[in-house]
Amino acid sequence: MNAVIVTEFGSTEVMKFTEMEIPSYSSHQVLIEVHTTSVNFADIKSRYGKKGAGKFPFIPGIDLVGVIKAVGSDVQGFEVGQRVIAFPSGGSYCEYAVAHENLTFPIPETMSFDVAAACPIVSFLSYQLIAMVARIERGETVLIHSAAGGVGTTAIQVAKLLGAGKVIGTVGSEAKIPFALEAGADHVICYEKEDFSEVVNELTNGRGANIILDSVAGRVTEKSMTCLAPFGRLIHFGNSSGEVGNFKTVDLHSSCRSVLGFSFGTTRKERPELLGDVAKKVFNYIGDGSLKIKVGHHYPLSEAAKAHELVENRLSTGKVLLHVK
Repeated sequence: MNAVIVTEFGSTEVMKFTEMEIPSYSSHQVLIEVHTTSVNFADIKSRYGKKGAGKFPFIPGIDLVGVIKAVGSDVQGFEVGQRVIAFPSGGSYCEYAVAHENLTFPIPETMSFDVAAACPIVSFLSYQLIAMVARIERGETVLIHSAAGGVGTTAIQVAKLLGAGKVIGTVGSEAKIPFALEAGADHVICYEKEDFSEVVNELTNGRGANIILDSVAGRVTEKSMTCLAPFGRLIHFGNSSGEVGNFKTVDLHSSCRSVLGFSFGTTRKERPELLGDVAKKVFNYIGDGSLKIKVGHHYPLSEAAKAHELVENRLSTGKVLLHVK
């Protein structure tokens, strides 16, 4: 099969398009012929070795859409020919991948492969962040950093679907503002031009945001604490800046504010049983048209390195797809 492999940690030069053997599968796994996969920031981190040591070569990628070609002897509820999305065990930048049955989800016949490929990380993650971690209450104000990206544009919509009264986004360049507005944000702030915390406080009459979704970390986290409302929840779920943010414990107890951490990767590993209900929720939203997954860029699998460069240089908007078929 064709696959993209990483031969050592480093820049996109370490990514090679090559041939490999089709992987074997165990009794509780399925073999999937991959149609499309997507580029996530976690793929870039793994290429640099920032997600732990890896055995070389390895195939990057954490989600995919395709068709089941074989099922393990103990697999329940899946059959050959089913269209599924999955979080594979050995990468997704390839023609065939293996996934555990608990991390494989059938998709409706009405859902296109492009939408299905774009939705797993962004929709599952957004729903869990807002509904299950932040526990949004109707009418609350939500601040979403990196609001023009795949997670950002999806989280804006999910926040509105779950009752947010106001959604504010931040972006790194003015060119990205229209994408966040199109997704449904009420206000979008370019943090290169304005102090986002001051603007958020102005927009909320000095109260601040009730929920802040932060995948950037560093100075963005520190600034976010200055516009987090009493009883507010700052959800830290990424570290795209590579920086370390600091806050004081005194900033929490008297104001009843919380800083909460979340990792979708850890959830897949430790609590995969939580994802079944999440899948049903987001598939329903996508099916009835109330949640639209933004796809911004398409590349063939052989050009995965170019797709990585786009995401790494923060030039992407919406999801970036890699087409295998």
